[in-house]
Amino acid sequence: MALVPYEEGGGWAARQLHSPWATFHFASRTIRLQQDWRRLGVAAVVWDAAVVLCAYLEMGGIDLRDRSVIELGAGTGLLGIVVTLLGKSFFVVSFKANHNCTKTSARVTITDRAAALEFLESNVQANLPPELRPRAVVKELTWGKDLDNFPPGAFDFVLGADIVYLEETFAELLQTLEHLCSERTVILLSCRIRYERDLQFLKMLRERFSVSEVHYDSSKDVHIYKAQRGSRKDDF
Repeated sequence: MALVPYEEGGGWAARQLHSPWATFHFASRTIRLQQDWRRLGVAAVVWDAAVVLCAYLEMGGIDLRDRSVIELGAGTGLLGIVVTLLGKSFFVVSFKANHNCTKTSARVTITDRAAALEFLESNVQANLPPELRPRAVVKELTWGKDLDNFPPGAFDFVLGADIVYLEETFAELLQTLEHLCSERTVILLSCRIRYERDLQFLKMLRERFSVSEVHYDSSKDVHIYKAQRGSRKDDF
């Protein structure tokens, strides 16, 4: 996520962005996030696209257990925190099948640029219970750079919330997505289409992946797009 000021308009929304704290309720937990617009700009505030994607993952009943998930441009960490909470393992006793089943917790990699990592790490550590903290790793990732630090095609889900808005990052973002994705990987991008260039990114994405819109929140004007390699259209 870019560390530059970004104008979203005035009024209540602007006050929320400049508030030092933002509070949410997901996965049966209250999540309280520090924000710091003055120091880190857009990387340190919660955007609607992250909230909408969190709600989509929770309400959609998407099973994240046993899955490897990476978030790009994590900012405050809300999405990565919620994914870690939703991906918590539990032990199931099945009387009908006469066997027990345990699914391990999701393995979540939460990434952003180096300047945002300390801030991101503090939010992640403050909002995850001790038993889940080892399942969430905060790691530096500048799109298109040092991709060898991430195993190619190793992730089941690649997530991004409001990361499509700077045209100069589009090529590097696409390069990063191609590196991280295998044939089975599902990309979920949550975004508000603000400019013509945002549509241009979707066109570029469709040249490399099969893309469909899976959700639209009209109250927040946020779209969620699902992308996979080739013509795959797997269910979650």
